[in-house]
Amino acid sequence: MLEKPSTARVALKWGIIAGVALTVYTLILFLTEQVGNQSLGFISIALSVVFIVLAMREFRTLNEGYLSLGEGVGVGTLVSAISGLISATFSTIYTTFIDTAFYERLADTMQEQWEKQGLSDDQIEQASEMTKMFQSPGLLFAFGLIGAVVFGLILSLIIAAIMRKKRPVFD
Repeated sequence: MLEKPSTARVALKWGIIAGVALTVYTLILFLTEQVGNQSLGFISIALSVVFIVLAMREFRTLNEGYLSLGEGVGVGTLVSAISGLISATFSTIYTTFIDTAFYERLADTMQEQWEKQGLSDDQIEQASEMTKMFQSPGLLFAFGLIGAVVFGLILSLIIAAIMRKKRPVFD
């Protein structure tokens, strides 16, 4: 029997690759001012799924063709945590130092949407105040990282349940 592969090593490799890919995609969204476009948000979900699948597949190959549910969830969640750390760091740096007017433009867009929805001026003002409370770089970084980990955990559970291959009890 070969030495058991390291979930951390596989996850680090694919987490960095995923983080760089998602950062490039996020940069494209920032530069084209499409950050709020929900349709394009599905592409980042698809990218996350692809990188989690690739990481689990590599781990399973290194592990003599076997992948338990726990190993799959561990690999996938670590990939998500590492890529989330990279992309949350980039987004925080970008909106804090490079495009400092990003949140002002986002607030204007949100206000227009609220007006189209028929909210009163008082409701719009309350919503704007709530939104501004959550726009500090530290909170945005924390929410980005936590969101990536939680979402990655959910994706990893689903993907690992599909990709798992149990080792026979008696080899």
